[in-house]
Amino acid sequence: MAMTLLTGGARSGKSALAARLGEAWSGSVAFVATAEALDDEMRERIARHRRSRPASWTTIEEPVALAEAVKAVPPGDLVIADCLTLWVSNLFERGCGPTEIEERAAVAARVAGERSGPTVVITNEVGSGIVPGDPSTRGYRDALGAVNMLFARAARRAFIVVAGRAVPLPGDEEVFGDVLDG
Repeated sequence: MAMTLLTGGARSGKSALAARLGEAWSGSVAFVATAEALDDEMRERIARHRRSRPASWTTIEEPVALAEAVKAVPPGDLVIADCLTLWVSNLFERGCGPTEIEERAAVAARVAGERSGPTVVITNEVGSGIVPGDPSTRGYRDALGAVNMLFARAARRAFIVVAGRAVPLPGDEEVFGDVLDG
């Protein structure tokens, strides 16, 4: 099997799309949640997400050790990891710099990409807007962009989700195939 990356804006339908796959999957599903309940709004959001998932799914709440959480799931199970956006934020909050974040992401992307069972990784595309006005927000945007690229390279398929619709993102071979063929 292989990893699929779903990226897009906030509330674009990424998680709903992954949930539909999970509901259609005939085997076991493990949902790796990276969100932390740091305020009332986030606590309610997390509770709503928990209620929306089927009781048969295993939920692993892991804000930092993403590679380890994915690796702990039995090989044939479907993994839905939601989301890299909060995972990178959690790492920043714990004092990790861009280099450490990219190193952790490279390991997590390799683990997710090499699983024998299917893996869906969800992230946000935050680089399409204006350049943030402060250095820490620019640093976060840049780090998440680098993490997203690492996961996209490790993924067999990548899609951008807009209004609940998935648009395929071609890889280098599809973009540059005739150029690379000589």
